[in-house]
Amino acid sequence: MTQQELNNDYYSTNDLSLATTLSLWCPIEDIDRSNPRKAFFIFRKTSELEKLIDQYFRNEIKISPQVYFNQLRVIKARLYANE
Repeated sequence: MTQQELNNDYYSTNDLSLATTLSLWCPIEDIDRSNPRKAFFIFRKTSELEKLIDQYFRNEIKISPQVYFNQLRVIKARLYANE
């Protein structure tokens, strides 16, 4: 994936909490592990994703703690699976 494609078609974040929340509604397209100290979660840009990001930062998303924690475990397993 080129940097231009990443900027235009994809959203990237290294915020684990945000990535966990977004992944409840939008699939993680890829995890960029090119930096050994920081992984970036890549999502396809959609209007739904942008709305979720705004809601996240405005603290408007309500999630069951169990659902959130289970999703966090899934993401961590995927993150560390190839190490």
